[in-house]
Amino acid sequence: MAKSGLSYGDGDELPLRTFHNHRKAIRDIFDIHINCDTQHGYRYCIDEPERLESDGLRNWLIDSYATLNQIQADKKLEGKIIFEDIPSGHLWLTAITDAMRRNKVLYITHQGFGKPEPNSFEIEPYYLKVVNRRWYVIARSPYYSERNKAKGNKPEVVYLVYALDRITQIEETDKSFHLNKDFDVDEYFVGCCGVITSDVAIERVVILAYNGFADYLRTLPLHSSQKELESNDESTLFEYHVKPTFDFYQLLLAQGDQIEAIEPKSVRDMMRNFVINLMDYYGRG
Repeated sequence: MAKSGLSYGDGDELPLRTFHNHRKAIRDIFDIHINCDTQHGYRYCIDEPERLESDGLRNWLIDSYATLNQIQADKKLEGKIIFEDIPSGHLWLTAITDAMRRNKVLYITHQGFGKPEPNSFEIEPYYLKVVNRRWYVIARSPYYSERNKAKGNKPEVVYLVYALDRITQIEETDKSFHLNKDFDVDEYFVGCCGVITSDVAIERVVILAYNGFADYLRTLPLHSSQKELESNDESTLFEYHVKPTFDFYQLLLAQGDQIEAIEPKSVRDMMRNFVINLMDYYGRG
């Protein structure tokens, strides 16, 4: 048995009762069932592991919970784990998750970047999402949905994304909403590289990664659609199927001189414009 900071003593076996208590807690907290396989020597295994592998949120929760317990139990790790902080937005998580659980309409005050004044309005919170150290809530907008329906505009049901760190106030209303079962959040963000959605078509984008940067992209893809096309000693071609939104261009620019946009021409031209602007900034002396 391997030694662990969580063991009782120096590598002592875990008492059976303690094991079953942990097994029950895992079931209650994560809805993960660990069953005994009596046909193969009374081995314990996770029931339906494929369901666990496909659940990103559950995996994140398990990793976070396991890491926290390990650090708390093993004093040798104290002060040796460095986390990337999400600087703001935590203030409203409890209020939003509680409203999501009970399908309650929220009245929020929100001030977007570049807006001179905040606006107050109702939202129906559907999902929470973390992107680039910011929390966002994906919500149905009663105001825009009703306006579009009255005017015969499309879409009749409007969903919008709000950054939690731009919310200055939240009040729970006495109104309830019915979750639209036809809303598919994965479809809503298909082709997106962040939280900015668009009605533009998904395009095939090809970039060239220079030198060893291809290894970085292989281990941490820029987008889930990433596909390696060909490679040599100097560079590697990668293909993506994305919507070229502002988020996407920011993602490409963040890679600096390690990548080059090859096609389509519209994406390459846009990247060239960004570079020209940068050269103008840094050429001012």
